[in-house]
Amino acid sequence: MSIEQEINRLQDLMPASGRIYCKIRSKPQQTEIITTVFPLPWQSRNRLIYINFDLWRKLSIPQRDLLFLRNVAFSLGVKWFKFNIYQGIFFTALGALTLEITNQDIVGIVLSGSLLTMTGNHIWKQNRSIEKELEADEGAIKIAIRRGYSPEEAKKHLREAIESLSTIESHGSLNFTELLRVQNLMK
Repeated sequence: MSIEQEINRLQDLMPASGRIYCKIRSKPQQTEIITTVFPLPWQSRNRLIYINFDLWRKLSIPQRDLLFLRNVAFSLGVKWFKFNIYQGIFFTALGALTLEITNQDIVGIVLSGSLLTMTGNHIWKQNRSIEKELEADEGAIKIAIRRGYSPEEAKKHLREAIESLSTIESHGSLNFTELLRVQNLMK
């Protein structure tokens, strides 16, 4: 397996939105098999997925497919500008902070800055939560079904890939989030 052939195969496996936003890069020096750079708000078009292809070869092709699709689904699932109540409060607080800075009102700056910080922190946590991890697993399974896997096969291969990661990467055992994901895939 050459790296270029595998990258081309993975790009064909991705949904169309993944091809637009996600970029695959080889990173042989990393200790993880696959990592996704958490996309920040100003990185909407350049969501990087790094793969150590030396470790990648130790997984079966279905495990690779599901693990890759899961990382693509996670990267695409991060939505910074999806308007809900918290984004509305965030932008209102940002506007208020700007206004209070121009008025040089210390109390207004502190209050609007605090509100901005609290809502920004909540939005950050929403995008980094366990629910997002589980949604990424579900998204990968949906994409895999469109690519010819049965739902049972997709769940099985993703579960096996998660379990194989700790062995290949020499972690020892699964962490709490990985255990929850495996348990959720057993349903």
